[in-house]
Amino acid sequence: MAALTELTDPSLYFNRELSWLDFNERVLELAEDDSVPLLERVKFCAIYGSNLDEFFMVRVAGLWDQADAGIDARGPDGLAPSEQIKAIRSRSLELDRRLHDCFAGVLEPLMVEEGIRISKLEWLSAEERVQVDRIFKRQILPALTPLVIGLGRPFPYISNLSLSLAVLLRDPETATRVLARIKVPTELLGRFIEVGQDDNRILVPLEEVIAGNLALLFPGVEVLDHGAFRVTRDADFNISDEADDLLEAVQNELRRRKFGEVVRLEVSENMIDALRESLIEVLKLQEDEVFISAGLLGMADLWDVVKLPGYSRLRDATWSPVTQPRLQGDEEGGSIDMFAAIRQGDIMVHHPYDSFSASVERFIAQAVRDPEVLAIKQTVYRTSDDSPMVGSLIRASERGKQVVCMLELKARFDEQANIDWAKRLEEVGVHVVYGIPGLKTHIKALLVVRREGDRVRNYVHIGTGNYHSTTARLYTDLGIFTCNEQVGADVSDLFNVLTGYARPDAYRRVLVSPDTMRPGILEQIEKTVEAHLEGHETRISLKLNSLVDQKCIKALYAASQAGVEIEINVRGICCLRPGVPGVSDNIRVISIVGRFLEHSRIYAFRRRDESTVLIGSADLMPRNLDSRVELVTPLLDETARDQALDVLERCFADNMNSWVLDSSGNWSRLSPEGGEKRDVQMELRERHQALAATTAPQLAS
Repeated sequence: MAALTELTDPSLYFNRELSWLDFNERVLELAEDDSVPLLERVKFCAIYGSNLDEFFMVRVAGLWDQADAGIDARGPDGLAPSEQIKAIRSRSLELDRRLHDCFAGVLEPLMVEEGIRISKLEWLSAEERVQVDRIFKRQILPALTPLVIGLGRPFPYISNLSLSLAVLLRDPETATRVLARIKVPTELLGRFIEVGQDDNRILVPLEEVIAGNLALLFPGVEVLDHGAFRVTRDADFNISDEADDLLEAVQNELRRRKFGEVVRLEVSENMIDALRESLIEVLKLQEDEVFISAGLLGMADLWDVVKLPGYSRLRDATWSPVTQPRLQGDEEGGSIDMFAAIRQGDIMVHHPYDSFSASVERFIAQAVRDPEVLAIKQTVYRTSDDSPMVGSLIRASERGKQVVCMLELKARFDEQANIDWAKRLEEVGVHVVYGIPGLKTHIKALLVVRREGDRVRNYVHIGTGNYHSTTARLYTDLGIFTCNEQVGADVSDLFNVLTGYARPDAYRRVLVSPDTMRPGILEQIEKTVEAHLEGHETRISLKLNSLVDQKCIKALYAASQAGVEIEINVRGICCLRPGVPGVSDNIRVISIVGRFLEHSRIYAFRRRDESTVLIGSADLMPRNLDSRVELVTPLLDETARDQALDVLERCFADNMNSWVLDSSGNWSRLSPEGGEKRDVQMELRERHQALAATTAPQLAS
């Protein structure tokens, strides 16, 4: 293999942050796609907005921290933090114009045709205006607290992502001008006030309703002008390894998050210069932190429109996950014995095509009931508020089983939910641990220890996604059930590392970061190159969310230089530059963005007549490989391995949901162009439906 140190030229790497914006542009393109049902297009506008909010709260906030501290931290692409901030601003403004052109210019007129109208106050009929005024006086006015700025009053605290009105006032007696702020209480009342009939829904933005009634809020004072604005704050935080009580430390940081530095001010384009300049002054912002928006602020609030009842023909057809054939009950309605099924051979499940409740949740529910089960150990990174799995852990503890829950308190934006679950679990005697200091625990693993005769057997589930019943219906994730002794021993050792004070010499089968993950992946690439140089047929196929790690990219470049064919399906960030002559000629990069969020990670290395295929929780990013506890496992069962390879083949054949990346950094959407249409998500839905209808060996309990 070529010396990896030769592949450090910054021109060989795309910028991480700008690549993420490219991903969000692909989300925007789905909103612009007229083949997508109307409310699904609105949904993609909302997703675009919420994605961008989080990006600024975390990634852009980090860049500002570096720039303000004078830290010249450059990535492999060579851009300084200040250069990235300027490039992000330019790109964001460009995409923002496209977003609002799409929504206001295309989607809103289509919604009107379907009886859904987002309306300004002046567009309402007299009768409709009476309805709105009645709602304002009865429901909205009591919830408002106008705050005047100046005159000895400090600028009020503005919470993260909250929508506000800035109002310029004039006292007619003294001619004094003052600035006031009104928080728009969307969290209490929703973003839109609805009037009209079910077949003619009129939605008036809440800030419009408040702005139309400012005279009632400031009687006897002249309202000169007003404008909407929204602030985004630094919402990231780090917990010191010295924290004695991690739970308390996270709670304290959550309280501090509300007061993070402002990293973005969004203002409506009709806001007059005087108002905007006043906000910039009182918030102590730089011009690069100010974004003038051509349309609705806070596009994530369009979820309120997406969730309107009815309108089924404006949405994707509903999809009901099926029960994997080997997990179906018998003809008499008896339930499947999960343990017997797993002993018969490893079982692969693919969500949302396969049912999460009929597989993962059933597995843990049977473990709770089974008197032979001695222990249940599970990692939780994110879970739903009504998770039946956490409830199962509680019942297992109440039945006297040893129950361990490795719960990651630092799962970004789910910290409070995880704190609440931790307290509930501890109250019933579950052993709750919070992982290793300095590392986030991101693995997706579930271990059941069962007594069988004079021995115990480890049953394991390892997945690519969180144990979250809601996202299991929206994200594509793989999971493997196995009782392989070596994999079971590895996962058991890993739980001992997480809960105790252990450091295994080596793992038998699995790869674990931060110790063996990167070396293991690099070794697989190296072995593939060696096989290719020996004249064997080879291929590397990767499916992941992000490809950022420079060492892994350099290894892939070197493999390409050696002649290995490489195909990469990356949903989000890709810092690898494909198609560079003499470096990455043999690398093809695609991205699939569709109805379901592609979330599974598959690493396949085909050499000779065999394939090594791994699945798990890790992307190829420095944070996953160096700063998190991650787990990937090889698929040892031939059928499971073939299933994963089939997923990869279908992904790389897709021409309905795919974009291809070129050496210049441009993502171009593929199309059938009169040929066969290949839609991987549709194909997998049809395949799983067909498989579920087949007869499989039944193992009733």
